[in-house]
Amino acid sequence: MPGNTSLGTVVAHYMSEAIKVDVWSDIACPWCYIGKRQLEGGIAQYAASVAEGAALPVEIEYHSFELSPDTPVDFEGSEVDFLAGHKGLAPAQVEGMLERVTGIAESVGLRYDYDALQHTNTVKAHQLIHYAKAHGVQLEVKERLLKAYFEEGRHVGRDEDLADLAAEIGLDRADVLRSLQSNEFLADVRADQAQAVEFGIQGVPFFVFDSKYGVSGAQEESAFAQVFAQLAEERGEASLVSAPAGVADTEVSQ
Repeated sequence: MPGNTSLGTVVAHYMSEAIKVDVWSDIACPWCYIGKRQLEGGIAQYAASVAEGAALPVEIEYHSFELSPDTPVDFEGSEVDFLAGHKGLAPAQVEGMLERVTGIAESVGLRYDYDALQHTNTVKAHQLIHYAKAHGVQLEVKERLLKAYFEEGRHVGRDEDLADLAAEIGLDRADVLRSLQSNEFLADVRADQAQAVEFGIQGVPFFVFDSKYGVSGAQEESAFAQVFAQLAEERGEASLVSAPAGVADTEVSQ
């Protein structure tokens, strides 16, 4: 900030600055889609718990995480086949797991269709999410890919199919295809994954709030709302702390 910025202006900026939520997740992760809905519900719950217009804005950014990076693009078999082989479980046990997660997904308004689902490698989908971020539509693409994969039985591992999905939300199909075929954003995917390792993230979804608090798993809406309320309260307390004379700006680093 400029050197003549008043302390009051600094405090106002800090109090109105969006709460940043960084989310590590995978397109092929059923709990990640559920967690996305729970996070969105938590934001709404937090906003409803304070005076109108008093809720801090929330900024969400999604980061890449591959649960099974060795998965082939065109896996031959069902989701039961994949999980039974990947986890070493009996098919009947896997079917029970899928039935349970399908029921939980339904409770937050999602309709998982494991009979239609096409299991695939998700590295190209993650590249598309980074492309979308560069074009200002990351949240829209993230939602489109999750819905396509879990509810519509669409393929999200091949360049052509991903370009079709991107075009549905207004992105330039030819340019998306160029980006995917050249692996334009592969380095960004790898950077996300390296940061996940640095943070000690071993499973997803994983949420980082204001580079301060980490929350693992698809928590209830109330749990997310509580984190937002706590961060807002902490900012309010910080704004009451008197600064030494002559202080023009404040930088908070985590």
